[in-house]
Amino acid sequence: METIAEDADAGVVSPELVVDALFACRKTAAIRAAIELDLFTHIGKGKTAALLASATSAAERGVRILCDYLVVHGFLTKESGEYRMTPATRMFLDRNSPAYMGSAVEFVAAPEILDNFLRDPAAVVRNGGSPGLANMSPDNPVWLKFARGMGSFTGLSAKLLADEISGLGKPFKKVLDIAAGPGLFGIEIAKALPSAEIVAVDWAAVLELSRQNADKAGVADRYRTIAGSAFDVDWGTDYDLVLLPNFLHHFDLPTCAGLLRKIIASLVEGGRIVAVDFVPNEDRVSPPFPAAFSWEMLASTPAGQAYTRNELSEMARLAGLAGVTVKPMPPTPASLILFE
Repeated sequence: METIAEDADAGVVSPELVVDALFACRKTAAIRAAIELDLFTHIGKGKTAALLASATSAAERGVRILCDYLVVHGFLTKESGEYRMTPATRMFLDRNSPAYMGSAVEFVAAPEILDNFLRDPAAVVRNGGSPGLANMSPDNPVWLKFARGMGSFTGLSAKLLADEISGLGKPFKKVLDIAAGPGLFGIEIAKALPSAEIVAVDWAAVLELSRQNADKAGVADRYRTIAGSAFDVDWGTDYDLVLLPNFLHHFDLPTCAGLLRKIIASLVEGGRIVAVDFVPNEDRVSPPFPAAFSWEMLASTPAGQAYTRNELSEMARLAGLAGVTVKPMPPTPASLILFE
């Protein structure tokens, strides 16, 4: 029987990739604990475990073991018993940073989200999706967690989209933001286009947050909301622009095409439909984040996935449109999708 040692071409084969996958949820747990304790913010320019324990009101033993684990996995450095942040943790996990992303842990590591992946992943694969998943239900509290937590993930995409839209040079006066979430996409459009009125559609609890964000951004007088499902509510007509930020990936292709037909019926002549989503290459294994996102949808929706350019073109065709233009939005993993 051939063994690894007998495989001359293989050399020394490491189990690191397998071990990392088997223990990956521990890394999520450690980051969640560090964020909830505000550990990275308390570290500042460097602190010992004793000082961090005092600052976080936690046991010194617990803080020491957590920080050592974070050092092992590259989130911190340690020298002479003092812990310091790496450039990445300083930028993205220090609450004082404008690029802070730690709030996303409320959604990404929420028990109901993790349960999608850990309860019975083999059944998800056998079924080809997650039928009856709770977080697809109306007004589920998880969507408020999403709205509160994921703004840090979508904020840059929203700004980049607003730049693209304002660059089109068209007078978009009435804009529909479907599945608005924290409202950042519509709000950034309102900031970029001072004459634009935004109509946001989402669940009622989520829209409370989006209205608060619109008020903070100084655009509340041009920000209106409609509570309910995008598939069911009557949002009116005469829209110059309709936004679909990070929404199409939740549903199968025919369902998305049906939603596009509903949108088309509410547009003015020459109105535009723009989506933001993760678009993998046709090989479905690159780039890494968009390609991996279909696994996220397999575990958390009945039939959603990340759509390739060709699939988006087919979606457009089924809706009666000519096609799509897909434009990556670096440094984010998202792409702008312009339906034509």
